[in-house]
Order: sequence, then structure tokens, then C-alpha cells
Amino acid sequence: MRRGFTLIELLVVMAIITTLLALAVPRYYGSVKRAEEATLRQNLSLLRDAVDKHYGDTGRYPATLDELVTKRYLRSVPVDPVTGSNATWTVVPPPSAESGAVYDVKSGSEALSRDGTAFNTW
Repeated sequence: MRRGFTLIELLVVMAIITTLLALAVPRYYGSVKRAEEATLRQNLSLLRDAVDKHYGDTGRYPATLDELVTKRYLRSVPVDPVTGSNATWTVVPPPSAESGAVYDVKSGSEALSRDGTAFNTW
């Protein structure tokens, strides 16, 4: 007697696997998006804290983000998790005629977050 699976048994198993994947994949991508947003918030907080510390120590804002690395306020400029690069940060200059060029930092991405706001407005 031959042992093996029938076509019906294989189709049932494939249908079960497909159903489980249909439930798991959207959940996975949602968690990736949440992690990306959390990392962006953390990196923005880190950059803004370094800018504030630089201003507190020197009385002026840094000229570039690389100056924060040079003066050891940061080990390296963090990566924008949305764009995947550390060169896409948008630098906001000081509101008044204060010295320096980096008053605030925003994401360089124009994509929308899960709550519908643009990442470059955070």
C-alpha cells in the first residue's frame, strides 16, 4: 500500500497556512511601522537634546549636524529611519539673528505617519 498525502489533504493544509498568513502579515507590517515611528521620535529627541546642550555650552547653535559629532555631543548623526539615511535631515535655522544654523531638526521624508501627520512636521 502506498503512503502519502492526498491532493485534498494538501489543499486543506495550504488553505490553513494561507489563512494564518493573511492574519499575520498585516500585523507584522503594522509593527514595523510602529517601530519606525518610535525610532524616528527617539532620534529626533536625541538630536534636539544635543543641539540644546551645544547652545547651553557655547551660547550659539551649531553650524551643521556634523559639528555635533565633531564636538562629541553625538557619536554619529543618527539615521532617519523613514528615509534610511543620515543625510536627509531637514535643518531649521534659528528664528532670530542668533549665531549658528541648526535650531531644530525634522525628518526629510514627506511620507505620512499612522496618525496621518507628515513625518517632516514632527
